[in-house]
Amino acid sequence: METNITFRDAVCCGTRGGSAAAVSCRMHFGDITLSMVPEVRRALAFSRAHTCDYSLGGIYMWVRWFGYRCAIVDNTLFISGMAEGAGRPTPAFAVPVGAMDRRTAIAAVVSYCRANNITPFFSAVPEESLDVVCGVLGGEARVEELTDWADYLYDAQDLATLHGKRYNKKRNHVNRFVADSPHWQMEELTPSLLPETELFLEGGLSRSASYDPLQRMADYEHHECLKVLGNWCRFPFVGAVLRGESGEIVAFSVAEVIGDTAYIHIEKARHDVPGAGEAVNHFFAAMLVSRHPGLRYLNREEDVGDESLRYAKNSYHPLCKLRKYNVYLPKKA
Repeated sequence: METNITFRDAVCCGTRGGSAAAVSCRMHFGDITLSMVPEVRRALAFSRAHTCDYSLGGIYMWVRWFGYRCAIVDNTLFISGMAEGAGRPTPAFAVPVGAMDRRTAIAAVVSYCRANNITPFFSAVPEESLDVVCGVLGGEARVEELTDWADYLYDAQDLATLHGKRYNKKRNHVNRFVADSPHWQMEELTPSLLPETELFLEGGLSRSASYDPLQRMADYEHHECLKVLGNWCRFPFVGAVLRGESGEIVAFSVAEVIGDTAYIHIEKARHDVPGAGEAVNHFFAAMLVSRHPGLRYLNREEDVGDESLRYAKNSYHPLCKLRKYNVYLPKKA
């Protein structure tokens, strides 16, 4: 099942290097498609950030929500879209990532904005890029922390083992699931399991027309999860399904491994099966650690201001929260 995202005219050709102004002249933003996964992945390999915005899942699953478009110049990815945070203008830009010198790439975005009468606005700027973005924009730059969009970063071994007193409650929930389902199974998500997993996921879709912003976002994310499953072979993702006592799927999870970090893009569990959520979290973390010896961190992404989600993420004792910022120049009167 192909997504309805299309891609055209997003790859820019021309002489490598040059000034920021010269680079900006070769930036032609186009739609993002699955056909670009290899090229986008090559550019993302240069990322210094651990935030989910610089992962394939963080881009492709949120293309329609943020209206992402992209240009690729000299193996450097430029993304425009709506800013994270309510009531912000569009277009906003991600910090460019790729082979190009980062300062030159950021300056190219500013040059592009000025040539197109756009207010320079960078969204979801990782903390490690804050100084260079502010340096390029100059002393008039305004910085706004996106508190609802910080990523939760965990020690991979901690979630794989659940050792220590602080994980007592989590171990109890996992033990409850195991006791109730002594014949449980954890299986790698392979193409043969996709139809069954899609049926499980479809069973959790919201059937009400909600106007609550968080519910609309949750519904959007649920549909994007189905698209990921429908295009499974196009992404370098790994996944697993958890089966309960009767052999039925009670939870599943999907991750993307980049370097020393696994980004947990999808985790769904039946709420009527006690401990299923904690079990899939724990068993999948253990699977990832066993298969990726260099894995150090699990990024379980943002809470988007959802208090129940925030409580759940904090209950797993993150190492830290990866802060993000909007950085922009104020409009002149």
